[in-house]
Order: sequence, then C-alpha cells, then structure tokens
Amino acid sequence: MREKIGIKEIAQKAGVSITTVSRVLNNKGDQYRISKKTQIKVNKAADKLKYIPNHFAANLRTGKSNTISLLIPSLDNPFFASIASEVNAEIKNFGYLTIISDTNEDIEVEKKEVKLLISRNIEGLIIAPCGDEWSHLKSLHDKGYPIVSIDRYFENLNIPFVSTDNYKGAYNATKKLIDYGHTSIVCIQGVRKSTPNKLRVDGFTNALKESGIKNYKIVGSDFNVENGYFETKKLINNKKLPSAIFALSNTIALGCIKALKEEDIHIPEDISLIAFDNHPYLEYLATPLSCVSQSVEEICKLAVKYLFEHINEGHNAGTVNQTLIEPELILRDSIKKLSK
Repeated sequence: MREKIGIKEIAQKAGVSITTVSRVLNNKGDQYRISKKTQIKVNKAADKLKYIPNHFAANLRTGKSNTISLLIPSLDNPFFASIASEVNAEIKNFGYLTIISDTNEDIEVEKKEVKLLISRNIEGLIIAPCGDEWSHLKSLHDKGYPIVSIDRYFENLNIPFVSTDNYKGAYNATKKLIDYGHTSIVCIQGVRKSTPNKLRVDGFTNALKESGIKNYKIVGSDFNVENGYFETKKLINNKKLPSAIFALSNTIALGCIKALKEEDIHIPEDISLIAFDNHPYLEYLATPLSCVSQSVEEICKLAVKYLFEHINEGHNAGTVNQTLIEPELILRDSIKKLSK
C-alpha cells in the first residue's frame, strides 16, 4: 500500500515550515501574508507528491462535514431515482456532497440508517419516510437538527416538507375517467401507510362518491411492479374486468401492462389505464400512458432550499416550511372514451 503523504512531507519538499504548508493548503496564504512565490511552491510540491487532503481530520477541526444525506424508500423505483438525481445535483450547487441511501420500505432499517448517518456528522437530512412512525424524526427536529421530508411526510407533524398535492392529482385523474364514461374502476394502491398513498386513495374515492359511483375497488399494497402485475392477474382471473384501472405509481402501471399483455388484453380497446407519476419512458410505450405528473425538479429544489435555510440561519421554531406543489394531468392514448 502506498504511504500516505502528509503536510510534513510537503514542507520538506518545498523547504518551508509545516505551519506555512497548512496555511497555504487551507487557502489562508494571503491572510497570513505568505508570498505568492511560496504559495506556488507549496502547491507544486503537493501536486508532485500527489497529496490528498484528509477531509475527515478537517471535519474534526471545524465541526463541518459539508455533507448532506438523502434517505429514500427504494432506489429501484424510477420516481425515487429521479429524486436522488435532482437532489444530488442541487446540493452540488451549494458545494456539498450527498450520501444517498435507501430503506427498502423497512421502518427498522430507516431508524438504523438515520442513527448511522447522524453519527457520520452529516449537516442535514432529506428523507422520504417509509412508514407511519415519526418519533425518531421529530426528536431530531426538536433538537434543532436540519431535516426536511420530501414526497412522503406526516400531515400533523411540525417538520418541513415538500410534496405533491396528491389528493388533487388523484381526484382530477379520477374525474377525467368519469368524464370519459367510466363507472367501473379499480384503484391499485401502493404502500398503504404512506401519506401520499392515503391522499391519492381519498382523492380517488371522493371523486367517485361525488358522481354517485359505487362500482369501484381498491386493491394492492406496494409501489412496485410486482404489486401491479399480481393485482391485475387477480382481476383477470375473476373474469370481470373493470373498464379502467388507476395505478397509484408508474411502477404499478408497468406491472399492469405486463399482466394485460400476457392475457392479450389491449389498452385502451379492452381496458383503460392511467398512472400517478410520470417518466420519460411512459410516452414511448406501445400505448403512451396517461398520467398524473409530479414536478420532481421543483420539489427537489425547494427541499434543498429549505434545508440550507435551516443550516445557514439556524432553527426557527416559528417558521416551518410545508409546501404542496400542484401536479399536472397528462392525457395520452391509454384512456378510451366510452359511449354514454
């Protein structure tokens, strides 16, 4: 293993004191009136010796890690993968690094990950909680630790969050199905305990109730492809297909499409399909998929903005930013208008 180069070796190479090297490498040369010639000599010596700064040691000295953590339920989910990409890009603009981790929709894993990340001296946490337990997050927030919930959140908790108006998105999508003549609709939901899922289900059911429609079902329990596939297979096996399916995520919708294709059931000729969540690939499917589109970029930028406001300005109990962003209903070819 190559011997690690330190400032002592650089000082010997440049023919200056260790203190001078330390000041130059920490960009304090001008402050201590070190000549430009000496600063150049020190930097050249560091380059020749392939010096790598010890940021861990610097963190111990300053108490700052310039690191943020993003904790999400699943990196396999395209929606959360998009969030990870956008948050990481935005945090770089602040000169910080991002540690990205997932919980695999397991609350116990989430609790352990939060503890581990805090022990690594991260300066803030952006999290999409995976369950309905919140005491470990409230405890952090109450101590003044910078934390922001993204996408998933707790409605009655005094923690900053940025999410989509999930109720309105589901309500508008369901009303569109009703406007197209659909009265037999199945909703395939995701993680039942998550706030976005609960609000989407509420928007779905209230739109139907307002229209006097009672012929609907709510099935499923996860935001993954397998859930969409197996729930659609069950519908097909019952020999009584609805006229439309509302999948509460694009991953659920992909499972629906796979099951329908295997049974030679066509979209939208035999059944209509709409999804919550957008993704570029939805437009390029054999039948482009209608969806409720969330503004991932705007959500991520606001979440990072709120986090750094807390980091830079400190904890202000009187100001808790909680924002819902209105989604967009995008109509493609997957919904059929029925004759009334």
